[in-house]
Amino acid sequence: MGELVTFGSGSLVGFALGLLGGGGSILAVPLLVYVVGVRDTHVAIGTSALAVSVNAFANLISHAHAGTVKWPCAIVFALAGIAGAALGAFLGRHVDGQHLLFLFGLVMVAVAAGMFGGRAAAGDPLVHIDRTIALRLMGTGLIVGFLSGFFGIGGGFLIVPAIMLGSGMATINAVGSSLVSVGVFGLTTAATYAMAGLVDWRVAGIFILGGIAGGLAGVKLSVRLSEKRGVLSKSFAAAVILVAAFVLWKSSAGILR
Repeated sequence: MGELVTFGSGSLVGFALGLLGGGGSILAVPLLVYVVGVRDTHVAIGTSALAVSVNAFANLISHAHAGTVKWPCAIVFALAGIAGAALGAFLGRHVDGQHLLFLFGLVMVAVAAGMFGGRAAAGDPLVHIDRTIALRLMGTGLIVGFLSGFFGIGGGFLIVPAIMLGSGMATINAVGSSLVSVGVFGLTTAATYAMAGLVDWRVAGIFILGGIAGGLAGVKLSVRLSEKRGVLSKSFAAAVILVAAFVLWKSSAGILR
């Protein structure tokens, strides 16, 4: 039963990512803690980071084949973010679990607010990296990498607008290019936690398999419901707010004990 619950939780995250193209990984830590039953918040974050990383690299293959990845911009952003992710993961490991969950709940609210706002489709699909763009991408990559590492999340909801801000590329290119960073940041965070023995490898493996299966189903449904993605995104944002309220309630109760 435990394996089925873990597989189902991973499938839910993968399905949301495949259907909406981002934001789904924010549910990974709450699902691991409150549904799968991972008792240590830090183990949940390390395990989630590994699962998110593998699923991001799997989705990157499809975007690379479609030609949507701007590799020079993606690589500069990711390399800058590695240092930020390592620092964020190191600091996150030393924060009390209940306090970390409370902060995570606040981030979930911010994610949901961003999803309600939606993304603009403007941008230059022919953008080429230069010195100015490289410097902007390095700065934004460092900041987003830190947040990704601290909370153990993919950070796609932060990475996409950050890459657009730094380079001016079109949204579709930013989505494809963001997966390089989601994968690299997740792997950096997972490695930092793994060295401290804070990754549950069995749970991670089952969660990843569930995520791949759910992602395939989500992508198929996304194509069929392409004109309703705005409604779906806002509905998902409302669900994230409800989960965030639960996380804030549970973690604040733990802090006050």
